[in-house]
Amino acid sequence: MDIYEFAMQMEKDGEAFYRDLATKSTSPGIARILTMLADDEVKHHTVLQQMAAQAIPDMPQTTVLSDAKNVFAQMLGADVYLTGLQVDLFLKAQDIERQSQEFYEQKAGQIADASAKALLLKIAQEEKSHYYLLDNIVQFIDRPRTWLEDAEFTHLDEY
Repeated sequence: MDIYEFAMQMEKDGEAFYRDLATKSTSPGIARILTMLADDEVKHHTVLQQMAAQAIPDMPQTTVLSDAKNVFAQMLGADVYLTGLQVDLFLKAQDIERQSQEFYEQKAGQIADASAKALLLKIAQEEKSHYYLLDNIVQFIDRPRTWLEDAEFTHLDEY
């Protein structure tokens, strides 16, 4: 299996994972963000498919972070609670995004073609953005519970 076949399968698996999480989410806002992440994985798959066919596609910049920021703003004040299992799934997704980022960075270092290298690094950067977004989801959902766990209230972050 070559790099592109492996990477395309990774992206398909990521899309399926996010779509599955979206259907299980009790929050329409979180489901919308997960759908955006799945759509980004489809975009990555398409770019990789074109690269495998020896074409150098133009990959548009992702808007998932700015779009998610708007969704978070709409969700402020809403009661969004997930179970520990669901939070664990988001943490698993974060780990997958971290591994994907590392994979693309490593493979970019092994490719001589400058255009292909740049595209792989761009995908790696988007995977890093996905990791960051998932981290924000976990904090958004889990922070009220974990913030109150500290009996001394030593963390005085503003909300």
